[in-house]
Amino acid sequence: MAIQLWDPFREAVSLRDAMNALFQESFVRPTSLFTQDGLAVLPLDVTETADEFVIKASVPGVKPEDVQITVQGDTLTIRGECRGEEEKTGERWHLRERHFGSFQRSVSLPAPVDSDKAQASYEHGVLTLTLPKTEDAKPRQIKIGGSASAA
Repeated sequence: MAIQLWDPFREAVSLRDAMNALFQESFVRPTSLFTQDGLAVLPLDVTETADEFVIKASVPGVKPEDVQITVQGDTLTIRGECRGEEEKTGERWHLRERHFGSFQRSVSLPAPVDSDKAQASYEHGVLTLTLPKTEDAKPRQIKIGGSASAA
């Protein structure tokens, strides 16, 4: 039986590995706290049917008039602003975690949409967009015509 010497450095974890493990196991994911280009990232759900795309965006606390939706080509952009409460004199904050400021999200759709027929609704902090596909983008069934005659 060979004797193995204990090497303390072999079992040591690098600081980077320890921090990665800490963030992966934490309850609050660090990516939800980050911003992109100084704007908060807007979470989206995008579903597709044969005729349309349905996009749902979580925008709690945002008034519908503070949201701007644009479609250019196959790119959908949702931007807006969540206004915060102003500090009042004689008032002291103990905790302030809610995000206030601008947000934006752009997503490329896999097919062109008819923006003239688009619909948007807002209920309980969820923005729902229904974007019909253009006629060219909709799937078409091709029927087999005529029969070949045998000679």
